[in-house]
Amino acid sequence: MQTPDALGIIAGSGVYPLLLADAARVAGVKKIIVAAFNDETSADMINRADKIEWLRVGQLGKLLTFFRNADVHHAIMAGQITPGNLFSLRPDFKAIFLLARLKERNAESIFGAIADQLAENQVELLPAATFLDHLLAPRGHIAGPRLKEREEDDITFGFEIAKQVSALDIGQTIVVKSGTVLAVEAFEGTNEAIRRGGLLGRKNAIAIKVTKPGQDMRFDVPVIGTETLQVAAEVKLRAIAVEAGRTLLLERAALIAAADRQKITIVAR
Repeated sequence: MQTPDALGIIAGSGVYPLLLADAARVAGVKKIIVAAFNDETSADMINRADKIEWLRVGQLGKLLTFFRNADVHHAIMAGQITPGNLFSLRPDFKAIFLLARLKERNAESIFGAIADQLAENQVELLPAATFLDHLLAPRGHIAGPRLKEREEDDITFGFEIAKQVSALDIGQTIVVKSGTVLAVEAFEGTNEAIRRGGLLGRKNAIAIKVTKPGQDMRFDVPVIGTETLQVAAEVKLRAIAVEAGRTLLLERAALIAAADRQKITIVAR
């Protein structure tokens, strides 16, 4: 893909949108146009953006108008929206019309419909890992102590279960220990699922995070970062296993250093 002159970033919470903006600049993007969300997007995005518009979650019409006026034709979704804010959603007319047409209201159907709306407005939604290939998890051992055979078996077991659960569109993370599933991610998100499963396991549980079969990589790309590692350390997790080439390791150097320090293994399969 030829590097666009202008890139729209639909910026959720966390460090992900910041890293994307920095990487896009390095890749040669001249203008960073940010659609930011109140109480979600980091204020540090102001320093990365040539133009920024603050929106309420659900203001789809305002988002489309902003990108049109800024002459944006390529955009990326980066970062999450707090689940509680999705339940307190106050959609504008455009969003109400979009939601009314959906038979199912899950992340894929909603974001897919938003991507269609962007396309109708001549905005191509790019894969969420665009410009961030250097942060994709490589296959094999990434950080922390080497695993024992029993732990390797748990990861093999957990990957199979996680793939089945994700195919049902429930969640993409599970926590296992000694061949037992301790927690399955649902609407609460990865970190809370890890916290719940880790507490149940007391110590040395293993978290597995995968993509679902046929996942649309334009949105909801699996990520782990220092915040995930902090939660894992709090509940004395033994390891985190992710899918190689399809999971972003945010703040990779800091993540690996923290994992080595906490003796939490990170592996990718």
